[in-house]
Amino acid sequence: MTAVAERTGSAIRPFRVSIPDEALTELRRRIETTRWPSRELVADRSQGVQLATVQELARYWATEYDWRRCEARLNALPQFTTEIDGVDIHFVHVRSRHEDALPLVMTHGWPGSVIELLEVVGPLTDPTAHGGRAEDAFHLVLPSLPGYGFSGEPAELGWDLGRTARAWAELMRRLDHPRYVAQGGDVGAGVTDAMGRQGPEGLLGIHTNLLVTALGGPQPTNSEEERAAADAIATFRSSGIAYFLQQATRPQTIGYALLDSPVALAAWMLDHDTDAYYKISGAFVDGRPTGHLTRDRILDNITLYWLTGTGASAARSYWEAYGVDAAAAAAAQSPPEVRIPVGFTTFPGEIWRTPRSWAELAYPTLTYFHEAERGGHFAAWEEPELFATEVRAAFGPLRPSRVPEPRR
Repeated sequence: MTAVAERTGSAIRPFRVSIPDEALTELRRRIETTRWPSRELVADRSQGVQLATVQELARYWATEYDWRRCEARLNALPQFTTEIDGVDIHFVHVRSRHEDALPLVMTHGWPGSVIELLEVVGPLTDPTAHGGRAEDAFHLVLPSLPGYGFSGEPAELGWDLGRTARAWAELMRRLDHPRYVAQGGDVGAGVTDAMGRQGPEGLLGIHTNLLVTALGGPQPTNSEEERAAADAIATFRSSGIAYFLQQATRPQTIGYALLDSPVALAAWMLDHDTDAYYKISGAFVDGRPTGHLTRDRILDNITLYWLTGTGASAARSYWEAYGVDAAAAAAAQSPPEVRIPVGFTTFPGEIWRTPRSWAELAYPTLTYFHEAERGGHFAAWEEPELFATEVRAAFGPLRPSRVPEPRR
């Protein structure tokens, strides 16, 4: 127990992944006994995840994939759990060897996990080994969202984005990080946005790579760039939002399939956005990964969901964050403005490319904005070095050594 845990009565416990052999044998058995649908009647993904993609994924998963490699990689990192507000929160906590490193809490999304953030651990905590400077180092905290991965599953209602944001602030307090920054994409962007609006003591600034406020209502369409972004959102709403609606309205229903069939789970997780789907499909069907989206890394993430049995509980997080009750509550009151510095990076393969004007409208305190040259929805996973460069740039001015002394 740490000194902080002794003071608060909330223990921070070491954690180690140890999956029984029987669970891996049962996984392979279920993959091999899959009942397959007939082939889709179109040449693209407009009817859903394509049969050839899932069959090749299943073949590789059952015959060549090695979970123990991923397990060893996770166990090589410092992992812990701590109970916050009745839920055990799993997190990776890597302290940099560099003096004056800035604490950073990064939040994954769906269909991701801490797996999607592992590629940036080295570049962010040890920048000198990855083309950066010692003064750009971070102490990194990677929590698993409640109901995801090795975190506990909430047994009561109310774990929305705001509650998770408050839990993260408590986590950073327990870890003795009095001054820190926060980053997130996808659902993690929603948590990070909530942290910025709550403004907990010690939070210096936030950075996201998905403009979650853009889904809340119409955005300006005065420029060609704005119209293109609005068209992309309209396309997503009309043909790409099936998973979102199902999880936000009937997560329990889809949960039966996600807990019973590993192939159903894999197909559901692949059916997220067009850019990521074709990159992942290419890794399996053509054997050509895009960036770090390799077969093994993709299956690391899917296998984590299967082995932890979190398909349904992760889906329920959408009901909490974006369901009818959540939407009504959001419509009833305007959220407080973010008063701390905000950084934003838009990646070309994201569901929509956020114009700077939209980011400025959402965040009047925007201090950093950049259009990256590569990467998509899973930017930290796909392009970790480029992503790390963005995070360093966004938070560089917020480091205590670089903040100018106030005038007297």
